[in-house]
Amino acid sequence: MWTYEKRLQYPVNIKKTCPKTASLIISQFGGPDGELSASMRYLSQRYSMPCKETAGLLTDIGTEELAHLEIICAIIFQLTKNMKPEDAKTAGFDAYYIDHTAGIWPTAAAGIPFNACEFQSKGDLFADLFEDMAAEQKARTVYENLIRVIDDPDVLAPLKFLREREVVHFQRFGEALERNKTKLDEKNFYYFNPEFDKQMA
Repeated sequence: MWTYEKRLQYPVNIKKTCPKTASLIISQFGGPDGELSASMRYLSQRYSMPCKETAGLLTDIGTEELAHLEIICAIIFQLTKNMKPEDAKTAGFDAYYIDHTAGIWPTAAAGIPFNACEFQSKGDLFADLFEDMAAEQKARTVYENLIRVIDDPDVLAPLKFLREREVVHFQRFGEALERNKTKLDEKNFYYFNPEFDKQMA
């Protein structure tokens, strides 16, 4: 279990309503490279990790991704809390508004709703850690794209923080991959399992 602190990991204090910006940032809630898929990916993968240290890392980062989810949802909420129907229509956020008003609902910026296909859990140490490293790089790219097109400093500050955390997570997963490669090499395992290769010969 975890101790839950009732504060955001990074403060969010947005002064201007802007449903257009919300419609872009929502991708980091329910999009394919968003925080919801990241947290579910890591918290699912941890169970099949052969190394407790790596399982612990996945628990830690998966939990942090839930904190990032809170930040993203706070940004979206603050960008839309005073939204009027005409604001939603002008911003192209009207289809979302029809279904959810200003409720927070996981979807990609392109309008595709979240589904479990957006996170992977293969049960193979190398497949999952490579997946995780790629996921962090894709999330970093999305944050950089958002930073390029958004000009509100109140929104940019938490986005820049979140981007930095994606880089740190990528580094931690890379370190875990190297540690596990060393451990498995000692047991005569490598990326392609030689025992499996023999069975298939």
